[in-house]
Amino acid sequence: VQMVESGGGQVQAGGSLKLSCTASGKTEDFYCMGWFAQAPGKKREVIAGIDSDDIESYVESVKGRFTISRDSAKNTLYLEMNDLKFEDTDVYHCVAIWGPRQECLSAIKALGVTLPVDYGAWGQGTQVTVSS
Repeated sequence: VQMVESGGGQVQAGGSLKLSCTASGKTEDFYCMGWFAQAPGKKREVIAGIDSDDIESYVESVKGRFTISRDSAKNTLYLEMNDLKFEDTDVYHCVAIWGPRQECLSAIKALGVTLPVDYGAWGQGTQVTVSS
C-alpha cells in the first residue's frame, strides 16, 4: 500500500487549504482512513478519521473547521481545512488502517505504538504553514 499526499502550502491565518491523498494497493481492506500531523522528531497528533461506514471523527481542536471526506472510486482521501490558525502549522500525513477493527481515531493514534505497523500505511506528508 502506498499513500501520497498533496495540497499543502502556506496561507495566512483564516485561510483555507484542501489536502488530498491517493492510495494504491489493497484499498478494499481498509476500515479506517485519516490524517495525523507530525513534524520530524515531534509527537503525532491525530486530526481526523473516516471509517468504512463513512462515520467521521475529529480531534476537538479542528471540529467545525476541518472536514474529512473520501472518493472511494478514486481511492482518494481529502481534508478540507478552513479558518486555519497558526497552531495548525505542521506536516500532515494521510493514513490507512486494516486488520483487527477498533475506533478509527484510536487506531490512528495506536499505529506503530500498540498497533503493529503491519496493520497500516502512511505517506511522507505535506507541509501546511499558517502565518499569523
